Amino acid sequence: MAKKQFKAESKRLMDLMINSIYTHKEIFLREIISNASDAIDKLAYLSLTDDSVNTKRGDLRITVTPDKEARTLTVSDNGVGMSEEELEKNLGTIARSGSLQFKQDMGEDKASAADIIGQFGVGFYSAFMVSDEVTVVTRRHGEEGAHCWKSSGADGYTVTECEKEEPGTDVVMHLKPDTDDERYSEYLETSRLQSLIKKYSDYIRHPIRMEVEDYRQKEKPEDAGEDYKPEWETVVEEKTINSMVPLWQRPRSKVKQEEYDGFYQEKFGDWQAPLATITTSSEGTVTFKALLFVPSATPYDFYTREYEKGLQLYSSGVLIMDKCADLLPDCFRFVKGVVDSPDFSLNISREMLQHDRQLKIIATALEKKIKNELVKLMKDDREKYEKFWSAFGRQLKYSITEGYGAKKELLQDLLLFTTSKEGKLASLAEYVERMGEGQEFIYYVCADTSEQAAHLPQVERIADKGWEILYLTEEVDEFVMQALREVSGKQLKSVSDPDALPETDEEKAEQEKQAQEAKPVLDFVKETLGDRVKEARVSKILKTAPVCMTADGPMSLEMEKYFSKLEGASPMGGMKAERVLELNPSSPAFGALKAALDGEDKDRAAKYVEVLYHQALLIAGLPIEDPAAYTELVCSLMN
Repeated sequence: MAKKQFKAESKRLMDLMINSIYTHKEIFLREIISNASDAIDKLAYLSLTDDSVNTKRGDLRITVTPDKEARTLTVSDNGVGMSEEELEKNLGTIARSGSLQFKQDMGEDKASAADIIGQFGVGFYSAFMVSDEVTVVTRRHGEEGAHCWKSSGADGYTVTECEKEEPGTDVVMHLKPDTDDERYSEYLETSRLQSLIKKYSDYIRHPIRMEVEDYRQKEKPEDAGEDYKPEWETVVEEKTINSMVPLWQRPRSKVKQEEYDGFYQEKFGDWQAPLATITTSSEGTVTFKALLFVPSATPYDFYTREYEKGLQLYSSGVLIMDKCADLLPDCFRFVKGVVDSPDFSLNISREMLQHDRQLKIIATALEKKIKNELVKLMKDDREKYEKFWSAFGRQLKYSITEGYGAKKELLQDLLLFTTSKEGKLASLAEYVERMGEGQEFIYYVCADTSEQAAHLPQVERIADKGWEILYLTEEVDEFVMQALREVSGKQLKSVSDPDALPETDEEKAEQEKQAQEAKPVLDFVKETLGDRVKEARVSKILKTAPVCMTADGPMSLEMEKYFSKLEGASPMGGMKAERVLELNPSSPAFGALKAALDGEDKDRAAKYVEVLYHQALLIAGLPIEDPAAYTELVCSLMN
C-alpha cells in the first residue's frame, strides 16, 4: 500500500514532537498507557449510554508485553478501539486528540462524567523517542474488521487491513538500537517497566498487567527426608503492577493511620512515620484532592540550596510533576504529599503546568488548610506540636521576616517562645490571654539562652511586677518582633525600651532631676569612652544593677551581633548599633565613680568608667576588644 504523509506539516513538526516537547524519554510509557486508559474509559462510558455495548468493568485491562528477542514493547488494551476513519484522523494528523473530540461530542454536561486524560493528541508520538518503528493494530468495538497503522517517523505511515480477534488496540514499539548515549534496551526489562508504571501510572483506574519473574521456594515434597534442602525456582506469572485506587481517593474514615504512614514512608523515602497527616478536597470552581504530610524531623538538606520543595502533582491519577513548587508557600516548604485534580491546565507535554488561576486557587486552599491543621495540632496534642516546632519552628520564623512581614497574619498563631513563666513554651495567644492587670505590652528580651535572659539587669523591673517575658534566644527572633510589631492589639516591646513601663508625672520629674544632677558624671563618661558610645545616660530601665548597654535607632544590639557574623559575606556585615551606656545613679558603683570625680581623682574615675563599660559589654554578650587589658585594669583597682 502507498505510504501516506502526515497532514500536520511533515518532518519539522515530527522532530519537534520527538525531541523538544518531552524532557525525559521514559515519559513515553506514561503517554501510551494513558491513551490505553482513555480507550477503556470511552468504552465504559458508552456501555452506560448505549445498550448495544455489553461489557463488564472487571474484564477491562491494559497489558504490557516486552519481547527481548523481537526487541518490541507492546501496550494492549481492550477498550473502544478505532475504525479505519478514526485511525486516519487520530494518528494521521499530529496534535489531533480523539479523546478531546470524544469529550466535545458528549457536550459539557456529560463530559465531566468521563474522566479522560488525553487532550492534546501528541502523547502517542512520544513513542518515537525510543522507537524506530511503531505499529498500531486496532479493532473498533462493534465492528468485524481490524486495521494496522505503521510508521517509522516523519516519512509517513501506512494503513492496511489486518486480523484481530478482540476489539481494542495494540501499540507495538520496535525499540531503537542502543548507542553510547542511550540504552533503549532498558525498556524491555520487566523491573524497569514496573518501576516506570509505579512512578507514573500507579493510579490509572484500570489494571495494568504484565508477566514478571518471581523467585520463590518450591513446595517441600511429602516424602522428603530430614536431610531435605529447600529448592528455589523462577516462576513467570502475570501480575497487576499498579495500585489503581489512590489512597487519597478513599474516605479518611476508611483508611488506617498505618496505611497513611506506610504510604508516606515508601513514597517519600523517610524511615520515620509522619508527624501529622492532612487530607483535604474541594469541589466547585476547582476540583482537587490532596494528601499531605508533616515530617517528624528536619530533612538533612532542608537548609541547603539543594533542597527542593513541592508536592507530587497528579492529573486524573497520572503523575504530571514530581515536585510542583507552586502549590506550596516557602513557609510550609517542609510539607510533603500529593495533589490530584482533573482541572489542571497542562502544557502540551503534560510535564509542566501552565500558571493559571486554578493553580493559585489550590495553592491558597492548601496554605489555609495546613495552617489550620497545625493550629489544631497545637491545641489537641501539645507534645507533638512542640516536636514539630523543634524541627520547623525556625523555618516559620524566617518566613515571617521575609517580604516585609507579608506572611505574619498567616504564621503568628503558630509561633512558640520560651517565657519567664516556668521556662515553658507558649504561643503569643496564650501569652496575651494571661497578661497581668495593667499590662499594656507583650514584653521580650534577647539573650543567648533562657537562663541568661532571666538574669539580665533590664529584666528585673518587669519581672518584679509579675509580668511574663518572652525569652528570645535565636538570631532571627528580634527580626520576627520587628515584623510582627503587635499581636491581638498588644504592642511588642523590648524590656530595654525606655518606654517599656508607663511613668507618672512625679516619676518623670524625678528622672529629670537625677539626669541633671548626674550630668557632670555623664559628660565625663562620654569624654572617656569617646566614639565607643553615642551617649551615656541615666537609665530608666535599671532597678538595682549598676549598668547596661542599649542602642538608639532602628538597629538593636542583637541585630549588630547578627550582622557582624555576615562581615565579608554581605554588604550589611560590620554594621554597628548606636550604643548607649545606661547608668543607675542609685547604685554603689555610680556613687564610687562620682566620689572619684568629686575628689578630682580622674585617673581612678576613668578606670571605673572602663570597668563599667566592659561590664555592660559582657552583660550584652558583646565582644571585649582586649580581654587581657581589661583583666589588668580590674586587678589594678585591687591594689
